[in-house]
Amino acid sequence: MSISVLVADDHAIIRDGLRKILADTEDLIVAGEACDGNAALEQVRSRNWDMMLMDLSMPGRHGIELIRLVKAERPKLPILIFSMHPEEQFAVRSIRAGASGYLSKESDSNLLVPAIRKVASGGVFISPRVAELLATAISPRFDSMPHTQLSDREFEIFGEIVRGTSLTDIAAKLSLSIKTVSTHKSNIFAKMNLTSNVDLFRYAVEHELLDLTRE
Repeated sequence: MSISVLVADDHAIIRDGLRKILADTEDLIVAGEACDGNAALEQVRSRNWDMMLMDLSMPGRHGIELIRLVKAERPKLPILIFSMHPEEQFAVRSIRAGASGYLSKESDSNLLVPAIRKVASGGVFISPRVAELLATAISPRFDSMPHTQLSDREFEIFGEIVRGTSLTDIAAKLSLSIKTVSTHKSNIFAKMNLTSNVDLFRYAVEHELLDLTRE
């Protein structure tokens, strides 16, 4: 019996590649696709999927918010995050939001199919690095780190700011008003006891929250 996989990724070349990879297996099939968060939600509501392979960065609803929305619609739907974002940025938050695994797009390609099978069967797929991050996340020291006090939305905006994205572009990307983004930025500064974008950037580098090789 085939495992039906819903692929949500805004890059056609990624979706095509995933379709070809899974076509070479006997038990996995890309049975549905979505190019943005709103389409992903429509697909989730349309039928019962065996699992969902989801990118974090897409137009419309996306990221941790989309994970929560999908789980609200289909609590039992297993989700494997397949993302360009470094594990240090979103792996722990994704799993806390309801994802059953996190796989970086830069991981060994041989990990993809086993990860999909494991998540689809009800298991959890995490790399040794993510396991380490989860272990750290339950320590008292982790809760005392400033960036852990940020909400998921604030953390998302924090990431955009340190990558040099303007407030206008952040607002457009997240479908928020500039006023709302500015408020979140003020809250980020207050919670982290920092005063400038340079301070945020320095903090991100020091705590390995920003991969400088990425765009």
